[in-house]
Amino acid sequence: MADLRKIIIDGIEVEVDPSMTLIQACEVAGVEIPRFCYHERLSIAGNCRMCLVEVVGGPPKPAASCAMQVRDLRPGPNGEPSVVKTNSPMVKKAREGVMEFLLINHPLDCPICDQGGECDLQDQAVAYGVDFSRYREPKRASEDLDLGPLVETCMTRCISCTRCVRFTTEVAGITQMGQTGRGEDAEITSYLNTTLDSNLQGNIIDLCPVGALTSKPYAFTARPWELTKTESIDVMDALGSSIRVDTKGREVMRILPRNHDGVNEEWISDKTRFVYDGLRRQRLDTPYIREDGKLRKAGWGEALAAAATAMKGKKVAGLIGDLVPVEAAFSLKQLIEGQGGTVECRTDGAKLPAGNRSAYVGNARIGDIDNAKFILLVGTNPRQEAPVLNARIRKAWTKGALVGLVGEAVDLTYDYHHAGTDRAALQAILDRDHGDVIDAPSLVIVGQGALREADGAAVLAQAMQICERSKSRLLVLHTAASRVGAMDVGAASEGGMAAAIEGAEVIYNLGADEVEIAPGATVIYQGSHGDRGAHRADIILPGAAWTEESGLFVNTEGRPQMAQRAGFAPGAAKENWAILRALSAELGAVLPWDSIAGLRRALVAAHPHLGRIDEVAENGWTALPVTAPAKADFVAAVADFYLTNPIARASQVMAELSAMARARAQRPMAAE
Repeated sequence: MADLRKIIIDGIEVEVDPSMTLIQACEVAGVEIPRFCYHERLSIAGNCRMCLVEVVGGPPKPAASCAMQVRDLRPGPNGEPSVVKTNSPMVKKAREGVMEFLLINHPLDCPICDQGGECDLQDQAVAYGVDFSRYREPKRASEDLDLGPLVETCMTRCISCTRCVRFTTEVAGITQMGQTGRGEDAEITSYLNTTLDSNLQGNIIDLCPVGALTSKPYAFTARPWELTKTESIDVMDALGSSIRVDTKGREVMRILPRNHDGVNEEWISDKTRFVYDGLRRQRLDTPYIREDGKLRKAGWGEALAAAATAMKGKKVAGLIGDLVPVEAAFSLKQLIEGQGGTVECRTDGAKLPAGNRSAYVGNARIGDIDNAKFILLVGTNPRQEAPVLNARIRKAWTKGALVGLVGEAVDLTYDYHHAGTDRAALQAILDRDHGDVIDAPSLVIVGQGALREADGAAVLAQAMQICERSKSRLLVLHTAASRVGAMDVGAASEGGMAAAIEGAEVIYNLGADEVEIAPGATVIYQGSHGDRGAHRADIILPGAAWTEESGLFVNTEGRPQMAQRAGFAPGAAKENWAILRALSAELGAVLPWDSIAGLRRALVAAHPHLGRIDEVAENGWTALPVTAPAKADFVAAVADFYLTNPIARASQVMAELSAMARARAQRPMAAE
């Protein structure tokens, strides 16, 4: 680390790294600098000039604090620390001038702008704006862009901060936005008027400091001060991104990202951000019982009694779906095993070894990607399975990391060495000499596409052996938010799902909508949406969605996280753990807790690491015995990014995005 350097900012003396910019040094000193174009996760543009400060002893004009480093400051005549002023008359006059320029062409339509109440331009105009403009010329207007069904544009409001251009280019990895023209004619546009082809595009809504880019599905539905804000966790993939759920009454109005440097930084995928309309549609709000082939509405007492009658004295199996919190999985395991049955969470057939956390989670953290020099992807397409994680890999690649892929060749938004599509390519990597990578931090990421086939355990064993030989760390990339937590509580049986349901007379389906259950067995379905599981069910018990109950989830790196309740379930639907507790009373095998707090005490007593919220436990390393895998290509785990779970399949926005993605993939190419 470079030697620290003393500087004085508004009379406050601080020691900072000389490579810091002045705007970062001011943050260290606790001084807030207004800005529009500067963002700590994007490259420096230096084009809004709102962050001007006065450098004492420097040029007789204000300096842009985002583009000037501390090392560029001149010390005093006798070697005194450099002095920076952020509130002098020169600075105030300069910032007021910048604000006046920014508002020359701005339409000043705050009352009808969706950014109202959360607008950086509004906030800073309060401090640096004036009540009269010297410019009498007509305002310039710009044509609005069609960026697709997610991002609404009003380009007349644009102040050319270029945050959206830098995000799409640097983080999302697409080159579809840019700035054309000069002076009065300069404008942000999309090349050839194309819609954005990225599943991270919604983040430019958060980045836009004015109302030029707003959320199209959220448009004109609420003001920020009307919303109740709840901090929670995303379950659309297994990354566990930190989110904020904003509700108005009982309805989720929007979902925004929260900053978490160890997981999602401050980005979320488009599915996470826009799936909330699926929480309103196709909901199960009352119990049902199938009679003569048709479902009829029933009361809770009748439905629970029917479920208990169906289960008593029968061979029972339990299935755990992709969106189930740990508390419900733990309750179902206790309930079903108390009836002599088995519970299985690996409903996609993944060959994850029960009890070996180093094999079904790995020993790496998501943050390890940032410093990795070599990253090997095995049987995974992270752009579809975890877009925010893929952006993190891209960031490592921009810093010089080498990426290798074993699996289907796809566009990951960065360059990689394609080692092959099949198991033989993985074997070739295992057989080569790893002496050249021993001293560099490296990472092996294994996806579910590599583990779902019959030889999944052999592939995982090979990946673990590669880690041992190259001294790399392993990260198992899951696609189901509930999978790691369910594996942690032991909701996995010998032989996988086929063995668990073989010969079962009753199958208790807890939100597993991606499985096909053969005719014959009685199916009790507990879930939130009228999806595939409900269509097959004989008894339906309506449960809460993830925003409607407080629940614990463990993400793909093994980090326990808490999703807080933001609203209430519709109609007669209940929290999932409460349904299982009530059913246990009907069965005469009462689960030993009466509240979520009591359930969590029992859960943490049995599995202590689940009580350490937001901490990644260290996993011991237990390698799997190496066997020869089959000779076949790796198959992608996610066929359609936008339709992976019942909530997404109920969403109109996700259906539209899925149709657009299919049309884009089938677009004919012009003949040369």
